[in-house]
Amino acid sequence: MGQHVIPGDPPIDLTLRRSGRARRISLRVSGLDGKVTLTLPNGVPEREALDFAREKQGWLRQQLDKRPEQQAIGMGEDLPFQGIPHRIAPGPGRRIVAQDGVLHVPGPESTLAPRLQAWLKAQARDRLAAASNHYAAKLGRPYARLTLRDTRSRWGSCSSNGGLMYSWRLIMAPAPVLDYVAAHEVAHLAEMNHSPAFWATVDRLCPGYEPHRRWLREHGASLHSYRFGN
Repeated sequence: MGQHVIPGDPPIDLTLRRSGRARRISLRVSGLDGKVTLTLPNGVPEREALDFAREKQGWLRQQLDKRPEQQAIGMGEDLPFQGIPHRIAPGPGRRIVAQDGVLHVPGPESTLAPRLQAWLKAQARDRLAAASNHYAAKLGRPYARLTLRDTRSRWGSCSSNGGLMYSWRLIMAPAPVLDYVAAHEVAHLAEMNHSPAFWATVDRLCPGYEPHRRWLREHGASLHSYRFGN
């Protein structure tokens, strides 16, 4: 429906969206990019929805203030790898090496971010393939393929034909969290839903998964605060 602005310091940009399925006016602040969406049912005047948003601007500003700040990728900065902060430092040779809380990155700083991103993706593919293979064998159901993306709406998915997709940023989360997501998606090979039977399968594959699921809800958005120049 278009863009609107709530005046203030700073002003708040709103995206208005009309939905035939909506029963009431609602506001949503994305935990990933901070976009504010104002959804209104068909038949509700746009003016009424904007008045609602203005009344809620105190809540909106509170939610926007909670968003993680963008994190720099540069020498001397910290980057999480398997849930552990690693200091980025110059390194010898041609390969990136993680050792004792330090990421040793060779080469010029001008290409640091894309090289680190490529390295993280490679590490993510190895870890997620190993975890998926482990849980698929435990379940007794093979998957068709594994792909990596930089998804913002979900950490993983399983298609009806057995294709697994994961966010490569999971390699920055604690290792048990990555394992939980792999178990979650592999469980969909048996249960393409989120029924009690599905969650029982997840628990069988990854006992005690709830703290890892909670970690993603509470801290997952912070993994998207690291920008690699794309």
